[in-house]
This record gives sequence, C-alpha cells and structure tokens, in this order.
Amino acid sequence: MTRTEYIDKYAHLLVNYCVNLQPGERLFVASTTLAEPLIDALQREVLKAGGHLETTLATRGQAEALREYGSPEQFAYLPTLYSRAMQEFEAYIYVSAPFSLREPEPAANLKAARREAFQPLHDTYFARTADRRLKRSMCIYPTEALATEAGMTEEEYAAFVFNACKLNEPDPRAAWLGVRERQQRVVDHLNACTSFRYVNDRSDITFTTKGRTWINSDGQTNMPSGEVYTSPEEDSVSGHIYFDYPAIRNGEEVRGVTLKVTDGEIQSWSAESGQAVLDETFAIAGTRRFGEAAIGTNYDIDRFSKQILFDEKIGGTVHMAVGQSYAQAGGKNQSSVHWDMIANMRACGRVYADNKLVYENGRFISELWS
Repeated sequence: MTRTEYIDKYAHLLVNYCVNLQPGERLFVASTTLAEPLIDALQREVLKAGGHLETTLATRGQAEALREYGSPEQFAYLPTLYSRAMQEFEAYIYVSAPFSLREPEPAANLKAARREAFQPLHDTYFARTADRRLKRSMCIYPTEALATEAGMTEEEYAAFVFNACKLNEPDPRAAWLGVRERQQRVVDHLNACTSFRYVNDRSDITFTTKGRTWINSDGQTNMPSGEVYTSPEEDSVSGHIYFDYPAIRNGEEVRGVTLKVTDGEIQSWSAESGQAVLDETFAIAGTRRFGEAAIGTNYDIDRFSKQILFDEKIGGTVHMAVGQSYAQAGGKNQSSVHWDMIANMRACGRVYADNKLVYENGRFISELWS
C-alpha cells in the first residue's frame, strides 16, 4: 500500500473503532501541523460518520516562543477549545506528531504554574474518560523526530507504526476485535484473583487488587494497544523492581531505574543515569505510589522506540506507573504525573496470580493465551 492508503486506513480505524464516533458527536483532535495528511483523512471519516471535527494544531515555533517569553500567568492559561472539549465533547484524539524531542524544559516555576492550573481539568479528563463520557484515543503520526529517536529512517518508522496498529491486516478493526477476545480471557482470570507477583532476575514485587479491575486494552483508548492493566491497591505494593528499558520523561532519558517499595510507598530510588529526573519527579505530590500495573501483549511491536505509547505494549514486558491511578480500574491515587516504566520479562520472568503461575518468559501460559 502507499502511505496515503495507510493513512486512510488509520483514520478509518481511529474514527470508527477507537472512538466509535456516532452521528452528531463532536470529536476534538490535538496535534501539530506535521500531521496534516492524517487530519484531512480524519475530517473525511468524521463527515462520513455524521459527526463534527474541531482541531488544534501546534506550529513549529510555538513551544519555543512560550518558553522564551511566557510568564507564569501565560503558562497557567487554559486554552478555550481544549477546556471545553475536555468538559463537554464526546470524543478526543491526541495525535503525537512532534517537530523535536530535544527541546529544553521550561523553568521550574513555569512548569509548576501550568501543573497547578491544569490539575482541575486533568481531574475532569480522568473522570470523563473513566466512564467513556469522553471517548479518547492516543496515537502517533510518524515524523522525522520520532524516527530519529527510534534509530530508524522515517520510512522504516512509518512501517513500524502502521504494522503495530495492524494496518497491514485486510480489516484492522476485525484484527483488534480478535485482540479484544483473546485478552478478555486473560482479564477474566486476573479479575478472579487478588494477589499478584512480578518476578525476574532483578525484581520481586507484589501487590493486591481487592476492589480493583483488570482492564482489556484492545485499541479503543490507545492505538496501538495490546496490554492488560489495573491500578493496584495503593498501600499494597511491596518489594523491589528494576526497569531495564530507558524511561523517558519530558524528553529526558533515565536508565536503569530501581525502586524499593514498602506498604505502597516508594522508599528509595536510583538510576544508572538520570538520577536528577527521578529526584525531581518524586518531589511531586502522589508520585511515590503506583497508579498502574500492567502486562504488554503486542508482539507486533518488535523493538524499543522510546515512545511509551508503543514501548509499554511490547509483548514480553511488564510495566508499572508511578502517580495517577485509573479511576476505571478503581484506583484512588491522585497526581499530575503518570509515568510508565518497563521491565523485560522474556528471560526468566514470571507472573503469579494468587500464588499460581500465569505468565512465564514473556508470555501467558497456554491455558490463558491461545
């Protein structure tokens, strides 16, 4: 297929499966001008579905200008359309299409002003997405910056993205419905259990999920998807875990993270590189407890790309996120941060549910996954 044909299939999947747009519903799309071909294709699909599309597209110099000239008051300004969409619209798609992944961070006081101002809207977003009053999808449009970060050419990266989204399938929607069916067997079993343990040669961490729900991530909230996840009981996480894969936060890379946890609270943290990023993060309210525990199941994602939307889904990995919980999973921890970190389970990794082995060497046991 040509790139245009892939983009048309992508738009069709996003509108008709990921957010399942219905006649009269409003879809808000946020991205950059680099994603113009996909935005145009989304417009066609939205019109065919009988809906309404509104967009916000950032230009190349906007972030730099705000960083250089913006005051705390300007960093705290809530964009009108974004605010209204989070509070009222029926659907939201965020298309990551960055110009650069190496822009400097704003000053600490500016970030703090933005974080405080956006917190109520952040809470609204999580509440409305939890019960699907706001149907949302996060996705990527291949750009040169993303390809360079992943160590690929732009053509290679586009092929990687399209394959992970199952756009090579004759009917991508049917392929994702197959993922839903397969993963549902897993979540049904996990939801019948309440205690869990992740173990590999450098990790041994436990948590419980009483009153919580494992969720089948089947492509309707992220594209691509392929994971099962929950929010552990906040006071239940204990042990230690080592994250093999680099953790990326605000464009900064942290490697070799080890967290030690007692009664749900992260007591100590270390990194082989990027310690200052960890120290800054764990000074933010709510970040010293876990908001998510998950298992990646997308074996079409065959390499690390430094994009968490893809990397957390890698088949043969688990991940845990510090900070904000998922209300739809029953989580109660609140934070302006939700930071996923990934551990490799393909060599000697095991997951136990109620003390019984359910996952080994990067895959669920055959009784659960076929």
